[in-house]
Amino acid sequence: MLNTEPVGEPLLHLESRRLLTEARRALPEAFDARGRLLSPIAGRWMTPPAWFNASSPIDGSVIAELPLLGAAQVAAGVEQAAAEFVPWAVRPLEDRAQAVSEAVVLLHAHRDLLVRILAWDIGKTLPTAYNDVDRCLAGSAWYLERVGPMLDGRKPLGLVSNIASWNYPFSVLLLNVLVQALAGNSVISKIPTQGGGVSLTLAFALLRRAGLPVSLVGGRGRDLSEALVGHPCIAGVAFIGGRANGAQVHRRLRDTDKRYALEMEGVNAYAITHFTDWDALARQIRAGFDFGKQRCTAYTRWVVEQSLVPRFVRTYVDTVSTLRVGNPVLGSHVDFGPLISQSKAEELRSLIAEARAQGTAVLHQGELAEDAFTSRQERGAYLPPVLLFGVPRDSELYLREPFGPVDVLVSVDSEEELVREANVSNGALVASVATDDPGLAQRIASRLHAFKVGINALRSRGDREESFGGKGGSWAGAFVGGTHLVRAFTDGPHPIEGNWPDGS
Repeated sequence: MLNTEPVGEPLLHLESRRLLTEARRALPEAFDARGRLLSPIAGRWMTPPAWFNASSPIDGSVIAELPLLGAAQVAAGVEQAAAEFVPWAVRPLEDRAQAVSEAVVLLHAHRDLLVRILAWDIGKTLPTAYNDVDRCLAGSAWYLERVGPMLDGRKPLGLVSNIASWNYPFSVLLLNVLVQALAGNSVISKIPTQGGGVSLTLAFALLRRAGLPVSLVGGRGRDLSEALVGHPCIAGVAFIGGRANGAQVHRRLRDTDKRYALEMEGVNAYAITHFTDWDALARQIRAGFDFGKQRCTAYTRWVVEQSLVPRFVRTYVDTVSTLRVGNPVLGSHVDFGPLISQSKAEELRSLIAEARAQGTAVLHQGELAEDAFTSRQERGAYLPPVLLFGVPRDSELYLREPFGPVDVLVSVDSEEELVREANVSNGALVASVATDDPGLAQRIASRLHAFKVGINALRSRGDREESFGGKGGSWAGAFVGGTHLVRAFTDGPHPIEGNWPDGS
């Protein structure tokens, strides 16, 4: 149950408890008699053998208890979810679309509650939480309007498994689930280990009310991965996460006949050379700190022509110094709140300290906005922006995505070095080049090892008209986005574009 003895600032804890009370009134089927959340599996709400605490990164308080299922229970859940496939797939597309439309109506009706719980769930500001939910709703409407031609001549796969990161539970994970179901699949998803499980469980309750064949399970990754990846009832896998876990999933899938789309991290680089439009770059730098750079498309590596380094640093510091970091649910405006957990913030602080001990210069160290916290609030998960220069080449901060507001500046003195340093991570999801010379921009862009490359602009994931994928180690399997998302988890005459082991 929720804490009954407030720790820190009581009013904050009262707010999170009030939201769960409101959720229990709106969706009683999702809770047991003690207020603990259950798992929706194939139309039934399953009681787990144990629960785990869902703690908010905002202040460390426990906001709910989530189901902790074991391997055998999840395997049985996979079989039950797979049994929903045939009755759902034989329904006409019009019937499936009507059910998805009803789910979207229910999501709209509970939008404010979902947004407020999502903010507590993973530490988003209310504007970014609204953006996450609203992108899911708008994306669902987009697919409902256009799915007919996308499915022409195609058939669903069966049961599709979703294992996703915690940072965009609605605009990425839930949208994928809705599209996969619209295409005729039954769907099972895993609650992200680090956060988002409370708002997701409530959203899945709404999808079940609309009659969609969707299931949601919670538990330790090591207990659930075999059932959600290797079980013979799984026909397709959508994964979003880090390279180490993604590589393990890929090894399990690459020699099977299962369809898969595996999005993995990469170091997204912004290369700058022969450039003068610093005001435009400042706007991009500021926009890039959305959600504290806890995004797979965040730019955290700045590769800059040596003569431009002083101007870049001045632009960066002037811009980033205006960002406010603090409690995202208080009345005072903040640009971003905590990282997903205190342990993540401590990991990055440790890496920064290690790099400094090896000679790295800290060119900017931001501060928390003191007026954006309550007086006794836990602040361990909060990390203001940091810009590092001279990071050792064997440092984790040099070689991998930090998934937080830690930027690395690399100075180069040739085009060859610029390209080499921008391509440090063996493939990325996005990259950009800033230059006043259009021909140079095109030449450099063609050599950047990223799926999307911006010229004097940031690139984003995209989830409708644009396809999305990655190069090198940042992606494996089918690309997604727009028609590609539908084709990724259906069979038919069109080839499936992707990053496959044979290089196709």
